[in-house]
Amino acid sequence: MIQNYFKIAWRNLLRYKGHAFINIGGLSLGFACSILIYLFVQHNLQYDNFHLNSDRIYRVVTEEHRDDIDFEASVPPGFAHAFRTEYDYAEKVAKQALWDNELISFSDKKKLKEDVAFVETEFFEILNFPLTHGGVADLSEPNTAVITENMAKKFYGDYDPVGKTFQLGGKTLFLVVGVLKDIPKTSLINTEIFLAYSSIKDYSQFLANENGWGGISSNLEVFTLLRPNQSVPAIEKEIQSFVKKYRPRSKNVHHYKLQALADIHFDPRYSGGISPNMLWIFGLIGFFLLLMASINFINISTAQSVNRSREVGIRKVLGGLRVHLFWQFMIETFLICMASLLIGISLSVLALPYFNELFELELSISAIGNLQFFGFAFALLVGISLLAGTYPGFLLARIAPVLALKSKLNPKDAGGFSTRKVLVSVQFIISIILIIGTLVINKQMKYAINSDLGFERNGILRVALPDTVNEIRLKSLKDRLENYTPIEQVSACFGSPGASDNRWGTSLVYNNNPETEEFQIQVKIGDVDYLDIFGLKLVAGRNFFTRDSIDEFVVNEKLAEKLGLNSVEELLGKSLEVSGGFIKGNIVGVVENFHDQDFHEDISPVFITSRHDSYSELAIKMNLKNTQAAIEHIENEWSEAFPDHLFEYEFLSERVENLYESEQQILSLSTVFSSLAILIGCLGIYGMILFYVGQRTKEIGIRKVLGSSTFNILVLLTEDFFKLLAWAALIASPIAWYFMHLWLQNYNFQTDLSWWVFALAIGMIMTITILTISFQAIKAARAKPVQSLRTE
Repeated sequence: MIQNYFKIAWRNLLRYKGHAFINIGGLSLGFACSILIYLFVQHNLQYDNFHLNSDRIYRVVTEEHRDDIDFEASVPPGFAHAFRTEYDYAEKVAKQALWDNELISFSDKKKLKEDVAFVETEFFEILNFPLTHGGVADLSEPNTAVITENMAKKFYGDYDPVGKTFQLGGKTLFLVVGVLKDIPKTSLINTEIFLAYSSIKDYSQFLANENGWGGISSNLEVFTLLRPNQSVPAIEKEIQSFVKKYRPRSKNVHHYKLQALADIHFDPRYSGGISPNMLWIFGLIGFFLLLMASINFINISTAQSVNRSREVGIRKVLGGLRVHLFWQFMIETFLICMASLLIGISLSVLALPYFNELFELELSISAIGNLQFFGFAFALLVGISLLAGTYPGFLLARIAPVLALKSKLNPKDAGGFSTRKVLVSVQFIISIILIIGTLVINKQMKYAINSDLGFERNGILRVALPDTVNEIRLKSLKDRLENYTPIEQVSACFGSPGASDNRWGTSLVYNNNPETEEFQIQVKIGDVDYLDIFGLKLVAGRNFFTRDSIDEFVVNEKLAEKLGLNSVEELLGKSLEVSGGFIKGNIVGVVENFHDQDFHEDISPVFITSRHDSYSELAIKMNLKNTQAAIEHIENEWSEAFPDHLFEYEFLSERVENLYESEQQILSLSTVFSSLAILIGCLGIYGMILFYVGQRTKEIGIRKVLGSSTFNILVLLTEDFFKLLAWAALIASPIAWYFMHLWLQNYNFQTDLSWWVFALAIGMIMTITILTISFQAIKAARAKPVQSLRTE
């Protein structure tokens, strides 16, 4: 019996090749997209799940409560020592301090720039990154280092790296004492060079201070392995005593929290890799694509039931039961789904390299061969077979044999036009929502990148400076660069406007008030050319003068707003103390507000002053007509000034665009999947127009004999699709508006949901529908009536 089912199923596939192609094509695309989305979701769910005792590993983070709440994935430098010695909740506590893009030099003059991390030895007892030869990395001795296999190859080639040395930042010589196996890509730890934390005093006295509670550096992270069966809420409540004990007078009230290791990748408040909502959204997109392909299958199968009614009638007359007919159709569906799944897997394997390249991912093809994937594929196969095959199978099985043999089935026996109309409408709704979503994301990206940010960003090159720069040498370099014609202006600075790095937020005391303000102020350091090169507009007062010591500030309008002043002129001449009096001076000028962060965040109060020992980069404004020659000239001059360092540069406009890297990734994903949704929908519509034309051939012939024009026939064949599209637009528009309005709430500065976005999406679907159905509709409308009537 089963063998007979398979034979008949195969024959039917061959008999209705066109519809089989549409069904298999649509389902294959749906399966391929679902598999890629599965790999994407699985990749993100695997982050740091390989550590032993991962359920007891936490990172300590801080909520900073001032006039608003800021979230820092860090704690004061003194926290780890206090938590380790004053409480017994943890088996291990370890600090990690990250240093980005540090110069590493070797005895053979080779130089590299890599990220490094100063870590305490307990770091490797909490997080399990094994050595290549077993054991646990030991960094108890100062000036020792552990590197990964990949970095060992990069540093020393095929030689044994243990016992070899390298110099960091031209200061300390580190001895390699161990080699770690390469760290998995699915880890929040992406540094490959680990240095003894006891050596950090040469690079930061602030982070080396075991009793420091004066502030927080985003470079520092503290991890802990709790003892078994600890209550996290109870610990968080207990460690609040640190605030009263060590920061009793601070208006920046800290709330220390334990963040589970499994949550770090998914918490956007602390710069997590991806929001869980995004995984849900992409999971739903995969589901909708498969749903659209299944709808195609249901529509075409139910429409075909009229053609197969005689076969059904004969089988019933010969003794076939409903259950036999039902399972016969289910096996046909299963075969189509099986073939589609195999093609879908092949397509996903072929598309994976392009998928990785397009979205800057590192998804592995090996995940397709594991047991978990086979479970997912089998669940897809069974689920889609049941979803797509049950309803058509039920319809075929219930057909009355007398009606079937006399070919007197009515539309209700074949599932009814209403059911198919509803299903086609669902496809239109999904397509319209996806297109609107893509258009709104694209509109927000253009708004964020092309809006007036309050500062000049085009044609400005940022060149990193060494950690320590002699003032005279820097001035000499600046003069030589400014004498080169394509270069218009040069400014030495720390923290250019709109740069997400080099952010320095600190406390302030305004006008000799007895207490610090409840908000932070952002520090921008630059020489006297800073305002001019970035186009910052003075609205009151003047620019600061360069002196040996800091005594003059320029601030932005936001500071006046935060202080509740009536006008920016009230700021002029007032004193300002920041970082606990570390920097003092008077306000001499006020500039217009500018965006110092991305559009997710509000504009911060900012002060700008000069401090020659804090400059970390050169901002170079150049004529873009001869960019390459100008960059070569800059590199030559820079390398002559700093021969022991590596030259690196980046355009400020690129850095602004990089602020929205995750949004660009989402936009690319939504664009690709929206296009595929439209393609799958088109396959279904094409299948339906083929069916409509076939069913109405005689009617078309009679109408033409009675005088109907080609245009009248076209309207007859297409009007139903446009009515469905109109209904779908009415339903999809408010749904899309609600979700995109919700998404835009993530931004403090957002584009509007213009009516034309909705009109454009609907117009695109209408155009695509016309293109899809027009060929078959025109062909049927222009056919000779005599040929149409002969079909009967």
